[in-house]
Amino acid sequence: MVTRKSWQMRYRMRLISSILFSLVIYMAAPRAWAAEGTLDVYFVDVEGGQATLFVTPAKQSLLIDTGWPDNAGRDADRIVAAAKLAGLKKIDFVLLTHYHDDHSGGVPQLVERIPVGTFIDHGPNTETRPGSKSQQIEAAYKSVLATGKYKHLVPHPGDELPIPGMKVTVISSDGHVIDHPLPGAGQANEYCVIKEDKPMDRSENPHSLGVLIEFGKTKILDLGDLTWDKERDFMCPNNLLGNVDVLVVSHHGFRPSSSHALVDAIHSKVAIMDNAQTKGGDVQVLDVVRKAPGLEAFFQLHYSEAGGAEHNTPLDYIANPQGPDRGNYFLLKVSPKGSLSVLNSGNKTTKNFAMK
Repeated sequence: MVTRKSWQMRYRMRLISSILFSLVIYMAAPRAWAAEGTLDVYFVDVEGGQATLFVTPAKQSLLIDTGWPDNAGRDADRIVAAAKLAGLKKIDFVLLTHYHDDHSGGVPQLVERIPVGTFIDHGPNTETRPGSKSQQIEAAYKSVLATGKYKHLVPHPGDELPIPGMKVTVISSDGHVIDHPLPGAGQANEYCVIKEDKPMDRSENPHSLGVLIEFGKTKILDLGDLTWDKERDFMCPNNLLGNVDVLVVSHHGFRPSSSHALVDAIHSKVAIMDNAQTKGGDVQVLDVVRKAPGLEAFFQLHYSEAGGAEHNTPLDYIANPQGPDRGNYFLLKVSPKGSLSVLNSGNKTTKNFAMK
């Protein structure tokens, strides 16, 4: 027999369960909505350096490199402008690929303008000549870390960085590279037989901290200024990366990087190059990237004077044509299912790329 008291108790329990269930759905909804959003990647024009800002649907952020020092904080201002476009009030992670001034020089100016959570680097500078530019850049960076305001990570090849909303795997760091294939990779690389006529580089470049970023079905490769010999260490005789959808062209398009063994083997759909009008964009690299198997579009932040009309990508795919620098950027949007779009802020056009 159901008494009035027991009925009331059952009613209250059902009501509490219903409220708790509604709260769970309500709290989970933002995450579900965020999962349907895009990874937004801003390729900031720092005129031949690098500053690439990744923003997840939940507004978690990763900045790879900070551009040049000085210039009245020009590069830091451009990074902050991109962050504001993305709706950010802070940058959660800043990854420094190496200690050259075009990649890590802007750290002091950046932290003056926007809060930063964690810095990531490959460890101590390997260019030890006293008074060298890279020594000055490292010293300025260490002064920022010494304030105690920031977390600091030094990862190793194969490590996964603790960045929510995207998987970030370290491929290279401090002269070392991954020694095992990533999931789905490991096949023999037919492009290793192509002879490379490239100079050797003994600077900080081969020590670049390079990463593979995965969001949904899309993979984005950014190796900083990693050199061709280090590329071949994880691409030959077997391709340890597998296919990659978006290639951030290494080293601004300079010859000591971008081997056939890497560029041809990963079958990228889109390539984006952080060059300047008179820095990077070497003819040899322009041709290797343009002719890469499977490539649908090649974007350049600047027209390359070295490349000329014959070797540059079509003008629609260049953010800053010939003439005074305009500071135009690219915005890559990546859907979880694998479709891509690239907005060229210079000519206000968007190129769309279907999922595989």
